[in-house]
Amino acid sequence: MEVRFFDKKVKQFVWDIDMPTSAKVFRMFELLERVGHTLGMPHSKHIGRGLFELRVRGIQEVRLMYVFHKNAAIILHGFFKKSQRIPNKEIDLARQKLSTLDRI
Repeated sequence: MEVRFFDKKVKQFVWDIDMPTSAKVFRMFELLERVGHTLGMPHSKHIGRGLFELRVRGIQEVRLMYVFHKNAAIILHGFFKKSQRIPNKEIDLARQKLSTLDRI
């Protein structure tokens, strides 16, 4: 399974993460490519309506929202986790991009 970025903004977010954390992000991408839909906790969590959260732990807690679409995992949105719960605005951004993806 291929991992792709939804747009340049999310790709830039990933490339701008500090080096130790970005190494973990790319290892997670490799794991997601290898195991696909079967990736579960603690690495991935289903949020609802086909949306998943890739969970990268470390000095910086990174969350990447993704969806499975046409035999690929599409990274829709990324953010730095600062609280226990995922902020609604982050979920809303990912769902907005997901609705655009469905029209493609």
